[in-house]
Amino acid sequence: MRVIQSLQAMQRQALKWRAERRTIGFVPTMGYLHEGHLSLVRRARRAVGPNGVVVVSIYVNPTQFGPQEDLARYPRDLPRDLQLCRGAGVDVVFTPSDEAMYPGRATGDYSTYVVEEQLSRGMEGASRPTHFRGVTTVVAKLFLLVQPHVAVFGEKDYQQAAIIRRMTRDLNFPLRIVVAPTCREADGLAMSSRNKYLTPEQRQQAVCLYRALCHAREIVRQAPHPVDAHQLRIKLRQEIEARPEARVDYIEFFDPDTLRPQARVMPGHRMALAVWVGTTRLIDNAAL
Repeated sequence: MRVIQSLQAMQRQALKWRAERRTIGFVPTMGYLHEGHLSLVRRARRAVGPNGVVVVSIYVNPTQFGPQEDLARYPRDLPRDLQLCRGAGVDVVFTPSDEAMYPGRATGDYSTYVVEEQLSRGMEGASRPTHFRGVTTVVAKLFLLVQPHVAVFGEKDYQQAAIIRRMTRDLNFPLRIVVAPTCREADGLAMSSRNKYLTPEQRQQAVCLYRALCHAREIVRQAPHPVDAHQLRIKLRQEIEARPEARVDYIEFFDPDTLRPQARVMPGHRMALAVWVGTTRLIDNAAL
């Protein structure tokens, strides 16, 4: 397994692979890898076949964090991440620096961003106004550097995956986006690098996100008519906030294709939620 830090070296290697007609699979991550990330690596490996290559980027992207968010304390463990990538059969790990990815940003001399203006309005976009601008910008840059034929994202970040699909379509990136299922712990909690922040007691309470999704699905599927979104939201909020350290940021019901909020919820719609558990903000989503 090779580790590449230089942007120019990564792009040169990617263009060489393309000239050799090798299929490139790509999994962008912010590191502190877990089984969810490794499942994306395996999915990328299947997609590229025996003659393909798999690249994993490990980069904590500063432009997707707001001023009061957890950039400085976001968990990092590069030696462990490299060991996991090696064990998973990754061909190249790309670990660029902030200075290389955003030249001049520290002095206010970086000024080019990629902005998606429709799917990014609600949910995470409403709660974290600059978040998706940072996501689309860094992913566009990574696509240009890694030159993938296929890129794999996790369904846990459903809105993000939809926005990346839209950006790829609208800007004519020549690659296919694959969205892989959410990996969960035994009790249903979605795997996330931020789960590390939780105390043992908070970890027990955090399962409230998954239970809310399951309860909403049960209510919607058993109801003889579409369910009023406002009333369902109130009910789920009460259930979640019955936990001492849980506080709802948002609960949304939406069309899975357009992401438009739905006032009447029925099977086939999707639910997403963000919940603070102590000082840790967790997200999840599921089909109803």
